Parts: sequence; structure tokens; C-alpha cells
Amino acid sequence: MDLFAQQVRLALRSLIRAPGFAISATLTLALGIGLSTAVFTVADAMLVRKLPVGDQDRLVVLWGETRDGRFSNFPLALKDVREFERQARSLDDVAFFAFRGATPTAIRADERVYRIQTALVSGNFFDVLRSRPAIGRALRPEDDVAGAAPVVVLSHRAWQTRFGGDSAIIGRSITMIESGRSLAIVGVMPRGLEYPRGTEVWAPLIAYGAAGGFLDIVSGELDLLARLRPEASASQARAELTSFFGRSDAPAWHREVRGVVHSLSDIVLGDTKPAVLLVTLAAALLLFITCVNVANLLLVRALGRIREFVVRSALGANRGRIVAQLLTETTILSLAGGLLGVGLAIAGVKAFVAVAPDSMPRVDEIGVNSTALLAALLITTAAMLLSGLWPALFTSRVNAHDALRSGSRNTEGRRVRMAAEVLVVAQMALAAVSLTAAGLVTRSLIKLQQLELSFEPGQLLVVGLAIRQDQLTDAPRQRAALDMVLTNTEALPGVQAVSPVLTVPFSASGGGIDGRLSKPGQSTEEMAGNPMLNMEIAAPNYFGMLGIPVLRGRSFRGEDREGATPVVVVSSSVARHFWPGGDPVGKRLGMPGREFTVVGVVPDTRYRELQTARPTVYFPLQQSPFPIVPSTLLIRTSNSPADIVPALRRAVRDAHPGVAVVSASSLETLLDVPRAQPRLNAIVLALFAAAALSLAAIGLFAIIATMVRQRTHELGIRMALGATPSDVRRIVMVRGLSLAITGAAIGIVGALATSRLLSTLLFEISPTDATTLASVAALMLAVAAVASFVPARSSMRIDPVTALRSEG
Repeated sequence: MDLFAQQVRLALRSLIRAPGFAISATLTLALGIGLSTAVFTVADAMLVRKLPVGDQDRLVVLWGETRDGRFSNFPLALKDVREFERQARSLDDVAFFAFRGATPTAIRADERVYRIQTALVSGNFFDVLRSRPAIGRALRPEDDVAGAAPVVVLSHRAWQTRFGGDSAIIGRSITMIESGRSLAIVGVMPRGLEYPRGTEVWAPLIAYGAAGGFLDIVSGELDLLARLRPEASASQARAELTSFFGRSDAPAWHREVRGVVHSLSDIVLGDTKPAVLLVTLAAALLLFITCVNVANLLLVRALGRIREFVVRSALGANRGRIVAQLLTETTILSLAGGLLGVGLAIAGVKAFVAVAPDSMPRVDEIGVNSTALLAALLITTAAMLLSGLWPALFTSRVNAHDALRSGSRNTEGRRVRMAAEVLVVAQMALAAVSLTAAGLVTRSLIKLQQLELSFEPGQLLVVGLAIRQDQLTDAPRQRAALDMVLTNTEALPGVQAVSPVLTVPFSASGGGIDGRLSKPGQSTEEMAGNPMLNMEIAAPNYFGMLGIPVLRGRSFRGEDREGATPVVVVSSSVARHFWPGGDPVGKRLGMPGREFTVVGVVPDTRYRELQTARPTVYFPLQQSPFPIVPSTLLIRTSNSPADIVPALRRAVRDAHPGVAVVSASSLETLLDVPRAQPRLNAIVLALFAAAALSLAAIGLFAIIATMVRQRTHELGIRMALGATPSDVRRIVMVRGLSLAITGAAIGIVGALATSRLLSTLLFEISPTDATTLASVAALMLAVAAVASFVPARSSMRIDPVTALRSEG
């Protein structure tokens, strides 16, 4: 114990004598430990921590997709679900839910009106999950039959944010504005369960659909949640579903569909999982760079202490004592860095949660807890061993005779310097990997932000309406009420144009209507090969209001109404599919029981999904083939869209008491949603890359400065023999740049070898993008030049006489 205390005192004394080194090493460790702990905290909540379900690994989600990949979530009808459940041999239990997932529903609760994300599920949904409610009860099979008492359960997040975590919530009701029905809240599910993604309320699908009069719609659009049998695999379930779609008595177009099976955990995390994995890898790289940097500092410092270690050896200290002393110093530095790192981690996690998009799964579970603190301790220990052990062992292997005779110009000193240079090359290589990842993701984000939408998003307000079906009981009454709303809205100051639409912008597969059309005379097999189309309705002013150009023919007119010739406008990819090289205007397309004449062609737009320009067919508002009356308005304004919202709410209320505004957002705000996750990826990776490059630059600066000190005698001789200060500076700069070039080359090769890890995060950018790789190389050379320039400049001031005397 006395020996340990003595070592601690000696270590503290040694560090106090070198405050610059101690502060640099501590802050460097704090950066690496803090950011690594913060990332572990996020990864633990999102990847490591189990969902609040039973036997998570056996839970799978199933649906279909067309073999050409153009329709990636093909749902099943309720009767098909029942039949597949009877036939499946790989599944224990099967539940189902509306394939659109959680969709916004207008509700009234505690005198407040707002939209809440509602998922329609089977009554056994939570039985299959084996998820226990936090309070109250879950849905039961008996809740999911026509005529059952209307009930719902809440997600934990909705309970906290919408209802203030009220423990007396059980038994209270929420009113679905559109149907006028009150549904009793019977339970709150555990924290972390929000599947389908974003769900705030779960309602029984059959009971809800039957009461709302649209069971025929929801029961034909279902995905499956199932539990694999212990001996079964996901591939078996996939094969069974594919076989079911291709059965002999199935419709012909079903035979173009194959089964898709995903684990529940993968579906819950979605595109967030590869991003978290990549950031975790970046954090591991940064921690390693941190350790390398500190090891480098320790090695550089050791060059000035070789005589000290030799003297201690001569006085009786064995190699173990010297190693223990050096490790004690490293331990003190690591503990100080770890304490600061925990503070940095807490701040980093709070900042991450603040900027994370609301759609990110499990974000409310992220926080520094005992697991994170344990991880910080383990990371600190790892940092201590990685950064301290090898320098301590290496430095202790000094040759007493050479050291006393030649000082720092001995073989051991050169070996230490070479080892430090190897560490600098490693730092540069790892920094190049981090920079490449950050550069590719950033360029991908820029591509996403610069996409040509084929419409003008500025000055557009997207308004969600709730149409009370208990007051407006049929489609004609609902359309009449909508006409009154349109009239009042168009009369508002600042409103330039208004158009109802079925699809909320950028709602991707969770919104809108998909379907197939066919040409007259096509066979059943040919019809099955037609693409799935996004279907939208449009008022006569729709295309002009959005700034969508009409490429051929015309847009809709006021006379395109009920009783007139049914017409459609198609997007360019639809025209190319049905009439390659021909003029589609005047041609016909059909769906069962109806035919339409094509009157115009417009570009494919990115209205529904930002990353994909979907083939679309547009129907006139007054000739809509759908029984659904649109409940979304697009409003073009002459000034800020937010300015008209208060007046708009009054105008809608005055138009008809059965219609209410439940949401209003600018289109720019909605456009920001699909960009939020890529932006977060770019910001986090850029932060890690900047930290990695900074540490690598510091390491390069330290080793070049040390080299100048070590080679003062040699450089003095060169100058005495006629070398100019510029010659000396060039020698130093060339050494620094050669280390950087070597490290950058190794790093870029490593980045290319691991490029496939990035592919799922990139948009219209190749993982081997030459521009990014060239930019990374140029940036690293520029930083290396700056890091080498300061010590190179100091080498120009060497006085040959002084240098020769000091080393003579």
C-alpha cells in the first residue's frame, strides 16, 4: 500500500511538472471517452436493449412485394390472412394490422382537437407480441368483433406527452371526430413499444372498421405480425407466403407477388439501424485515434525522460517498477479524462435527443443511466490500457550505456521516434476513413436537398381536415361541405389557390392510394405486369397551383365533372410504359368497370416520396372513382403560410360545423421530415470526422516538432555545410507530408474496402465516389501541411553554431 501511494505521489509530481502534456492528454482522452460513451448510450437504447415483448427474436412481420420491386409493400385481404394462417406450418401465432401503419386521425380529448397517430390492429396483436401493459389492459380478441364496445390503448409516449402521464387515464374517452364515436382508453402499453412506427393509439381493426363503415377498405389492406415456431426460420415463412401468393386459385396478378419477411427489431429500427451502426463504428475509430494520440504524446514525452529512467535503473529500480510508474501516470490521466468525458457524454446525449427527428424510434428511451456509466468506466479502462501499456513497455526497454553516452540520439530514441511515426500514420489512416464516410453522407444529403421535385414547394400550406361522418353521413353531403370550405378558403386574404388532395405530401407508403390500370385489350397476364401507380385526385387548378408543367395535352377543366367523359392525366413514366414512343393523349386506360381518356401528360413528381419520383395517374376531383372525400387541402399563399392559419380555422368553422381544421403545416416543414435523418447522419459523422482529423493533426504536429528537436544537431551540420533555411524547412515539411500521404492512402483503401457499409445511407452517390475521395485526400494534405509548417518554420531559426555546441 505504501508503495502504491508512493507511486501515485511520484506520478502526480511528474504530471505537475509537465502541465501542458497533462492537460493535452486529459482533454484528448475526455473527447474520445465522452463521445464514445454518448454513442454507446444511443446504441444501447436503440440496438442492444430489447423491445418490451416476449422472445423478440421469433417475431416477424410479413407482406408481399412485386417481383419487379416496383411495389414493395403488397398487403393481404382479411380472408387471405385467415387462409394463410391455417396453411402456414412455420408460424405459431398470427396477428394483422392495417398495412399503412400508423396514420393521423383527428380526435377530441380534454376539449382539445388534434391529430394522433392511430394504428388499426387485430385483437390478438399484443398477445402475439407478448407485451404487458404499463397500466390497465391490452386489446383482447373479444374487442375486435363487429359491435364490440369501442376501446383503444395508448402508447407510453402518447400517455406522457398527450395526457400528462395521468395515472387516472383508464376509463376516460377520446372522441374520433370523423366518426363522432367515443372510445374508452383501457390501457397504456410499456415504454418503447410504438409499432407500427410512430403509433400513439391502437384500436381494434374489425370493430373500428365496422363502426366507421369502411371495413371493406381496411380489411383488404393488411400486413401480418407473426411468431415463428421454435424450429422454423424466416426463410421458411417467406417461402410459404410466396407459395400462398402463387396458389392456383389466386388472382393472376397475385402470381407476380412474392413473400417478404423481416424481423420485428429490423422493422422497428428501419433505416435508423445502419446509421446507428455506422456512428458506433465512427465512435470506435475515434476512441482508437484518441488512444493512439495519447500513446503518441507519451512516447514523445518519453524521449525527454530516457536519462531519468536510466538513472533510476542504475539506482536499483527494475523494469517492472518503471512500467508501473508510467502506468500510474496514465491511470491518473485516464481517470481525469473519464470524469470529464462523462460530463461531455451527458451533454452530448442531451444534444442528440434535442436534434433527433421525432420519427426516430425509441428516442425517448435514450439517456445516460447506470449502463452508460458502466460503459464509460470500461471505455476509460480500455483507453488507459491502449494508450499507456505499449508506451510504458517500449520506453522501459532502454539501453543504459547508449543512453548515458548519446542522450536522445541513441538507438532507443530513434526507435521511439519511429514508433511514434507509425502511430501518426495510423491516426491519419483512421481519420481518412472517418472523413470519407462523413464526406459521402454529406454529399448524399446535398443531393437530397437539391432534388428536382417537379413542383414548387414554396408558399404552400398543407391543411388537414376532419369531416364528421356522423353529421355528414354520405359522400354527396361530404362533397357539398367540402365545396363550402373551398369557397370560404378561396375568399381569404393572401390565398391565391386551393386544391383538395387525397395524399399528404411525402407520406411515402404510409399514405395515398395505389392501384393498377390497363389498356383495352390487354390479357390477364399483361395486366398483371402493369406497374402499381400512385393515384391522386386533382382540382382544375392543381397543376398550375403547384407549378407542374403540362408536357402534352391539357390539364383538367371545370367541365371534367360527373356525367362528362371520364378523363385522366398521367405522368411521363406511365405514358412511356403504356405507349412507348407514342402520343398518349386521346388513348384510353381502365380499371374494372370504368374507362378513362388520357387528356394530358405531366412529369413524374416527388410529391409522395422524396427519394422516388412515382408514376402517377390523376383523376378530376368531380370524377373521382374513390368513395373517399379528400380531407387534405393544398393552399398557395402570397405571404407566409402560417399567417393565414387563424383566419383559415374560422373560415372552415363558419363554412360547416361538421368540418374542422386539425393540422396545418407549410410544405417546406413537411419536406424537412424525410431530410431529418440524413441531416442528422451527416452532422454526427462530420463531428466525429472533425474530431478524428483534429487529433491526427495534433499528433502529426507533436511528432514533427519532436523530430526537429531531436535532429537539431543534424540540421545544424546541414546548415553549416551550406544548406539554406528553406532547404531545412523543406526537409521537415516533406517528412510531415510523407507521413500524412501514407496514412491517407491506407485510410482511403480501407474506406473503399468497407464502402458497402455506407450503401444504405447514400442517395445518388456511389460509396466509391471519386470526388469525395479526392476531396478527402486534398483536405488531409492541407491539414498536414499546416500541422507541419509551424515546426518546419521553427527549424529555419536553428543557429548552426549553437546546435553544434549543444550536441558536441
